[in-house]
Amino acid sequence: MPLLSFVLCMFFVPKSISGKVAVSSIAVSFIASCFVFFKIWNAGNIHIQHHWFTLGQTSWDVGLLLNNLSALMILLVSGIAFLVHIYSLAYMKGDENIDRYWGYLSLFCSSMLGLVIADNLLLIYIFWELVGFSSYLLIGFWRTRDAAVQANKKAFIMNRLGDLGFLLALMILYSQFGTLDIEKLFGDGGLFHLSQFTSGEWIAPLGHISYVWLLVCGFGFVFGALAKSAQFPLHTWLPDAMEGPTAVSSLIHAATMVAAGVFLLVRVSPIFDSTVLITIAVIGIFTAFMASTIALVQNDIKRILAYSTISQLGFMMLAIGIGNNGAAIFHLATHAFFKCLLFLCAGSVIHEMHYAKNKLDADCDHQDIRNMGGLRKMMPLTFVTMVIAALALCGIPLTSGYLSKDAILISSFEWATTRSFAAKLIPYLAMLTSWLTTFYIARLIFKVFYGELRIQGDKTERLIHEAPRFMLMPQLFLAVCSAFFLFSVNPLSYENTWLLKVFPGSVALERIHSYHTVIPALLNLFAVLIIYFAYIQYARKEKAMFRENTWLYNFALNGWYFDEFYHQAIVRPVTYVSKFSFSIDRKVIDGLVDIVGKSGVLLSSIAGWLDRKLIDGFVNLAGRAAAGLGNFFRSFQSGRIQYYLAVMIFVVLTFFVLRYFSPAI
Repeated sequence: MPLLSFVLCMFFVPKSISGKVAVSSIAVSFIASCFVFFKIWNAGNIHIQHHWFTLGQTSWDVGLLLNNLSALMILLVSGIAFLVHIYSLAYMKGDENIDRYWGYLSLFCSSMLGLVIADNLLLIYIFWELVGFSSYLLIGFWRTRDAAVQANKKAFIMNRLGDLGFLLALMILYSQFGTLDIEKLFGDGGLFHLSQFTSGEWIAPLGHISYVWLLVCGFGFVFGALAKSAQFPLHTWLPDAMEGPTAVSSLIHAATMVAAGVFLLVRVSPIFDSTVLITIAVIGIFTAFMASTIALVQNDIKRILAYSTISQLGFMMLAIGIGNNGAAIFHLATHAFFKCLLFLCAGSVIHEMHYAKNKLDADCDHQDIRNMGGLRKMMPLTFVTMVIAALALCGIPLTSGYLSKDAILISSFEWATTRSFAAKLIPYLAMLTSWLTTFYIARLIFKVFYGELRIQGDKTERLIHEAPRFMLMPQLFLAVCSAFFLFSVNPLSYENTWLLKVFPGSVALERIHSYHTVIPALLNLFAVLIIYFAYIQYARKEKAMFRENTWLYNFALNGWYFDEFYHQAIVRPVTYVSKFSFSIDRKVIDGLVDIVGKSGVLLSSIAGWLDRKLIDGFVNLAGRAAAGLGNFFRSFQSGRIQYYLAVMIFVVLTFFVLRYFSPAI
């Protein structure tokens, strides 16, 4: 349905009804997804295939694979997308290219839905690329802005780097098994489970290769997921992607593009050995910690949430790395709701701030939280819904975030009990990251909704009001979905969550360790203290507790200087080599070509002169001589008889005269 909407919006329907077409199509998708979810969930798989093409002796099928994972994902993708479509009706109203927006958004949704229901890795790769392409279109939707153009190019290129790893992994799997069908590879009794790993060899039913290729294959999938899910070291594109419309940002960050990497790793998780898994865990927790420190000092409201997304995805990667895929998917689901809500609330604030800025002709950044303040009085519903989402992000009890974050943190402590000392640091770093998350989201809430509005004007308070109803309805619905009861009857126990019980790695849910009580108590005790600390710092402003412009502050403000490092270490050398190569091409290669060309022109000129002056001269001389002789002898042919008789008499007389004077003739 979204694919049909894309075709209609881009080529057939008028601009005025393109929004209705797009919203109707995703609504149908959502209804169908609900039907599929309730039919498939915990009731067995549905796998439908049709012949696609034949390559050599191998027949390739294309089809759908519907199981618990894909059923949950299509429900999340279509549900979040439906809410974002409704929100966009008001947020994007009046945009001159609104039909293009609906077309791009529909293509994005279609690509993501195709990705999660595809039954083989080649088809997933195709939709994977389509997701990247459609996100490129959406991030650069306002293409007259140079920042948007640079951002979508950056996102596209960095994701292509990750896709090289994905492609390499596909080639290794195909060379080893002769198929990319997910069920044949990873299903019960599949080819991967029939493989053996002995004496440094990866032995499969179709042959064997060195065991190291199993690592390369696993790391290839991981590298592709790191780019798509914005994990270190390929994370820098996501904050810049905020140049797209806020509704697009909410969709990308909630349950679609960035979730694709987590989905892929869970899909192919049987291939990961302990080396790959510990790497995923280390990268995940480092990314989570790094992004949370950067979010502490950012001032753009969307960039704070962007780094928050990177951090939360790091938690999901950590869960996969410790072998708890269920916790990763659980946090993906809860994060989809409260992160989408955070972005939609931020969009409402930006929408009103931009309106007030234009009316007051103020010279300020309407996305900078330093220019906001006191908005809870003017936008009470937005304030309440954003606070609910912020509490879920912090993992405060009675929210869904509390359940999913506990599932990851507690399982990480249990996992670390049997690991080395270095591995035992991972759960403690995760706990520290959780507290940093609490601080930066509390800072955002207090600076935006408390204090006094920094944009001054006589009519400021009358200009800013609650968001339109089409923007509020999705926010209110997502606020309800961010509560605990959507996932568990018990608000304080993730062990009873229905979602966790169907995924591998989540079978031991009993409270067999004190971690199940101690960890949540410590987390929430310090979280409350941190919120109060942030309230004093940013709402009451009793005293400044942090100094700006220190090296540590600037280090975090500039994103740990990753962009600068990449610019100096990669962009500048590549640019230098490119310019040097261009210079060699222009001055040496083109110089030689020019010399050869000029020599050819010179030789041609000489040959032309010789041909024209000598060869043509001789030919022309012979022609002129023949013409002269012809004209001379033609004069003797006048056609007059008396002239001929006179000539004959002259000849005869000449003969006799000569005979008379020369008897020898």
